[in-house]
Amino acid sequence: MSSALTDLFPLPIVQAPMAGGVSVPQLAAAVCEAGGLGFLAAGYKTADGMYQEIKQLRSLTSRPFGVNVFMPQPEYADPAAVDVYAHQLAGEATWYEAELGDPDSGRDDGFEAKLVVLRDNPVPVVSFHFGVPSREVVDVLHRVGTFVLAAATTPDEARAVERAGADGVIAQGVEAGGHQGTHRDVPETDGSGLGLLSLIAQVREAVSIPIVAAGGIMRGSQIAGVLAAGASAAQLGTAFLATHESGANALHKRALTNPLFVRTELTRAFSGRPARGLVNRFLREHGPYAPAAYPEIHHLTSPLRKAAAKAGDAQGMALWAGQGHRMARELPAGQLVEVLAGELATARASLAGGGVL
Repeated sequence: MSSALTDLFPLPIVQAPMAGGVSVPQLAAAVCEAGGLGFLAAGYKTADGMYQEIKQLRSLTSRPFGVNVFMPQPEYADPAAVDVYAHQLAGEATWYEAELGDPDSGRDDGFEAKLVVLRDNPVPVVSFHFGVPSREVVDVLHRVGTFVLAAATTPDEARAVERAGADGVIAQGVEAGGHQGTHRDVPETDGSGLGLLSLIAQVREAVSIPIVAAGGIMRGSQIAGVLAAGASAAQLGTAFLATHESGANALHKRALTNPLFVRTELTRAFSGRPARGLVNRFLREHGPYAPAAYPEIHHLTSPLRKAAAKAGDAQGMALWAGQGHRMARELPAGQLVEVLAGELATARASLAGGGVL
């Protein structure tokens, strides 16, 4: 990665931005203080809510950090399919004594207002999910000294990130927990995502900008592996979800290593967009019927997910998790960074000596 960006954080460890209240300022600050790059998640927040979290994070650390922004989504959902799914969820609403949300609650996630905040109150790094910002947006951020990253799940998407003028691409493998950062939500491609190592190799040949590798990374030896494959840094989400500072619900944290939840699956059940989560009752019963309709389905199911969490029912929650979830460690975030750095150093020494990871 360009020295200007890697100079911002001494360790090649990036804490993934996890929307929905997980990536709180305390978590990002702990990661930054330990030598990694902490991230705030602006997704599902108002522009002012994002600004207040930036202010709070700056009061906790003087080190560089990042903010992740969701790209606005095009209108392609079939209203009739959303209505049918809402009818299917009526039993869930009755069970949890909750009203279904309004699927037409907004599509752009306050994108323009957030850009104004990030222009007027620059942060060191901004990343984008669900698409690529225009060259004009990237130029505005560059003028205020912000480094720009964007997620890609294919070599073609990585090329689009490079064409937009971004400083680096986050190569997100299919192993990753939470939402896949696909630029276009095409149902025909469901289940065809690339594994991280294959993706890194293909992206390396497709673009010349640096790569941040994301997807299923839980150990320092895996960080060494993606660095050896051509990435400049590794982004970890699920590994930080279980930390003490994470804002994740306690039920979600415990579910990562609970033997009741043995595997993950990509599903549209909770949001209408492919996202990897622990397989629970809600995912099994509704996943096969959820339409491609984001953010409509996200808005529709939001009250149900909140009600399930309030009732202490993990079977009705969106338990986002990557494929390595069983390797989660309940540690303070700063300590986890230190452990990962130690594992990384050991793995690198082993490789240098002709050993294996």
